[in-house]
Amino acid sequence: MYKKIALVCLTISTIACQQEQKTIDPAEEINLQDYPQTAKVDHVDQYFGHDVSDPYRWLEDDLSDDTKSWVKAENAVTENYLEQIPFRSAIKERLEELWNYEKVSAPFQEGDFEYYFKNDGLQNQSVLYRRQIDSEDEEVFLDPNKFSEDGTTSLAEISFSKDGSLFAYQISEGGSDWRKVIVLNTEDKSVVGDTLIDVKFSGLAWKGNEGFFYSSYDKPKEGSALSAMTDLHKLYFHKLETPQTEDKLVFGGEALKRRYIGAYLTEDENFLVVTAANATSGNELYIKNLRDENSDFVTVVGNLTDNHAVLNHHDGKLWIYTELDAPNGRLVEVDAANPTSENWEDLIAETEEVLDVSTGGGKIFASYLKDATSQVKQYNSDGELEREIELPGIGTAGGFGAKEKDSSLYYTFTSYIDPGTIYKYDINSGESELYRSPKIQFDFSQYESKQVFYTSKDGTKVPMIITHKKGLELDGTNPTMLYGYGGFNISLTPSFSTSTLILLEQGGVYAVANLRGGGEYGKEWHTAGTKMQKQNVFDDFIAAAEFLIDEKYTSSERLAISGGSNGGLLVGASMTQRPELFKVAFPAVGVLDMLRYHKFTAGAGWAYDYGTSDDSEEMFEYLLKYSPYHALKEGTSYPATMVTTADHDDRVVPAHSFKFAARLQEYHGGEAPVLIRIDTNAGHGAGKSTSMVIAEQTDRWSFMFQNMQFPYKVIK
Repeated sequence: MYKKIALVCLTISTIACQQEQKTIDPAEEINLQDYPQTAKVDHVDQYFGHDVSDPYRWLEDDLSDDTKSWVKAENAVTENYLEQIPFRSAIKERLEELWNYEKVSAPFQEGDFEYYFKNDGLQNQSVLYRRQIDSEDEEVFLDPNKFSEDGTTSLAEISFSKDGSLFAYQISEGGSDWRKVIVLNTEDKSVVGDTLIDVKFSGLAWKGNEGFFYSSYDKPKEGSALSAMTDLHKLYFHKLETPQTEDKLVFGGEALKRRYIGAYLTEDENFLVVTAANATSGNELYIKNLRDENSDFVTVVGNLTDNHAVLNHHDGKLWIYTELDAPNGRLVEVDAANPTSENWEDLIAETEEVLDVSTGGGKIFASYLKDATSQVKQYNSDGELEREIELPGIGTAGGFGAKEKDSSLYYTFTSYIDPGTIYKYDINSGESELYRSPKIQFDFSQYESKQVFYTSKDGTKVPMIITHKKGLELDGTNPTMLYGYGGFNISLTPSFSTSTLILLEQGGVYAVANLRGGGEYGKEWHTAGTKMQKQNVFDDFIAAAEFLIDEKYTSSERLAISGGSNGGLLVGASMTQRPELFKVAFPAVGVLDMLRYHKFTAGAGWAYDYGTSDDSEEMFEYLLKYSPYHALKEGTSYPATMVTTADHDDRVVPAHSFKFAARLQEYHGGEAPVLIRIDTNAGHGAGKSTSMVIAEQTDRWSFMFQNMQFPYKVIK
């Protein structure tokens, strides 16, 4: 089994009293300081004979003193604006109240201990606890809050050896994707060997107690490690108590050039499984028999078109998830000695719904997406359906995976108004029982979520889930946040966010659209939002906004849009194509320069979704047309905008946001503020401390309510 433990602390709700005490009006006028005079350079790139000006190219140098000075000046303007918003402190206090409850993850067993993550409420990082099986006496096993004084060094990933005696964990400093790896003896928590450095985009796969496999790139020797390209992934084996310099290259490198290489072992540790890819979608699949010292890697699937993974080795057979000849996914079984596709036999055939599959207790759990919500079925080892698991409602269920010997597992059910109930599930009987329900100071019974289907520009029906207070009056005045992503085969299923409670309790609307480019309806839905069809994603989002306005949920004067990373691109493209449609825009850590995104870090791997400006003149012209940085027009009145990014983001480098914000401030012809909020000593978002998250969310809601001129009701 793939020994990767998600660092997710799941939560539950109970009802608490809420009482409106007073209303704080937005400021009638805020003194917006002059934007920094961002220097321009005479820089022109040529693409297929076309000249493209890039006057803010110098902001790509994240290490220069000039860039650091610009960041400081922009943050000063932003902070000056935000501190004038009269209800900013009240929103922060309310967010701290909402966040301040105990959060505990589902437990998992390793060796003689049961482990789980817990956060007492406002701790910056969740703490890993453990207790001996059948004991109530818990102890702190690892406290990430002690990694750094400001909480910006986080726990990134963990992995136990099969017998539970050894524990390897990754840390991220300042949010960087470059990681360090530390190994502990679980008995006494003593450090084993040296700390590994410069590990990136990697799991940790133990081979007995001998050592583990991990992946990384050669760290750039010139320029910034935060922005330089990382294009050649390598899989290494680290033997404990030996220097990292002696680690053996196992796969990849110059012999087989791939951008992404991952590895894990089957639960019985008979096989090493390697996935290799050049893009974020599609991978080759290889296995190596670890019981035969002379064995070579065997190619199970040699194409990069579809996604594949080995789930388990069971009685000499491999269970393989594949999209080969099955865009929505299927599970096949094959003799491990002859694993290529011509020998495959279906265990679970493809259906109309997208399949995600896991195993545990000798069973197979098939999780399907039905209009972006969960449906889970249990099969036996022969692929025979045993039952459909009864879920608490319409939402997202996850965690249906366990070890072969386990008789039970823990799963989580969540929705936009259910903050993550944990259930214990008996694999043999199919019975679920409530395991944990922490308390949140919020009355969820007053709110509802419903799914609607609206029509996009080309006639495509698109689902959207809308959440608001029961009895909401559809009069077009409700403050509304529309969120989307639309890319990389990622499905937006119902999930809880503490932050959105601020909007809901103010009588607002939270809407999430399941745009093309995502994975909600399989490969066809994903492909329909890629490369030369990327405009479909923006059209879907714009149509969602028009639906909310037409149905009187809101109006353009009360509509905000939000998205991060690829979703930041979505917001940037939508606000440049239809600036009059939105009052407020939040492009977060966005991909905003579509002509150069593939020049930084691992950006070239995103070409499956985007294409690149080097591909062809047609692809260049298509990208240029919607690229937010290039689509800005001088004199246009754009929505009130707060760009958010971080100075250590080495996935979507901050240069995207820097350049976009600089040109937006230059070209903006309206009165609305255009700000950029730049976190320092932070990255793309993962591992961000609780205090940093609350501070950012405080500023977002404050900015939104202020620019909508919406009074804030203080709630206790």
